[in-house]
Parts: sequence; C-alpha cells; structure tokens
Amino acid sequence: MTAPAAARDRVDLRRLQRRHLVVAATLPVILLAILAVVVMVGSPGVSPATVGSAAPDFTLADLDGNPVRLADFRGRPVILNFWASWCGPCVEEFPLLRDAAARHAADGLVVVGVVYQDRSEAARSFMERNGATWAAAMDPGERVASAYGILAPPETFFIGRDGTIVARQIGQFSAASLEEKLAAIMDEE
Repeated sequence: MTAPAAARDRVDLRRLQRRHLVVAATLPVILLAILAVVVMVGSPGVSPATVGSAAPDFTLADLDGNPVRLADFRGRPVILNFWASWCGPCVEEFPLLRDAAARHAADGLVVVGVVYQDRSEAARSFMERNGATWAAAMDPGERVASAYGILAPPETFFIGRDGTIVARQIGQFSAASLEEKLAAIMDEE
C-alpha cells in the first residue's frame, strides 16, 4: 500500500474515541429514562391512590406513639398531607393548613400529616413551633407513602366523608387551590 492510500484508509483514533464517549455518555441516560418510565408506570397490581378511588386505609403511630387510623375518620372530610420539616414548600403551605383546620374544625374537618423521610424529633419541633393542632404520623419504611404513590413532599389528598379521594395536590398548594379542594370535600353531605 502506498503512503497516500495508507493515510486515507487509516482510522482517525481521536474521532473514534469521541464516538465511543458519546455512546458511553448517552447509553446510561437512555437506560435511566427507560427505568424511570418503568418505575412511574408501576408494576402490575400496584397502583397509587387516584382521584375517585377509595383512599387506602392505614394505621400509623403519631409522634406520641398513639395510633392514627384513617378509617376512624370515615364520615368526616380529611386532608391527608405528606410533608417534612426540611421541605421548603411544606413550610410555606403549613400556615394555610393550620388556618383551614381552625376555620373548619366545627364542620368536622380532620387534618392528618404523614411525616415523609424525616426524623420524629425534627417533625415534633416543627409542629410545636408552628402551632399544629393535628396528628403527625411517622411512616417507617414509607409503606403508606408508597400506597399513595408519593414521590416527594408536599403531596396532599382531599378525602371525602365516604372515604373517596376527591382531589390530589402534587406539590405546594396556594390559598386558592386549597379553598377549591376544601370546598369539594366540605360541601359533599
């Protein structure tokens, strides 16, 4: 082979390496995206709580060790709030929950907080500092969070008197969205 032919047929190693790097960088991203889709869709037979379905019942211990059972609140409207003391949006929406609980206490409204990926000491301190009047339940192993399909706090479920999920708020709610969802569970007698 002549020198010009050898130069023409020679593989440019810098270019080959770059292609390998691109493949090496994109392949894990593609695999992670596929994994995320599989996780989000869920496995057969396991579905998170959805609007219109019965709220999954649970029994958890509150911060004082007392049992909190969702079924005990049947016949009353319930706000089920998954939160954490380290969650900024949870901190911001807390006064709205406190005010709603106070305004609608005579109407039977129940607020239940499920502490998500937080320490009981931090949750107790937060509840005391912010004047919470409702139960905050620990969810060891995140069994309840899993049943409700929680990915991150805050997430809030509005449960009607019949135990059906009427509305779900993923992320922080505003005063207006809280009032809208509250009206849906308070007016259904």
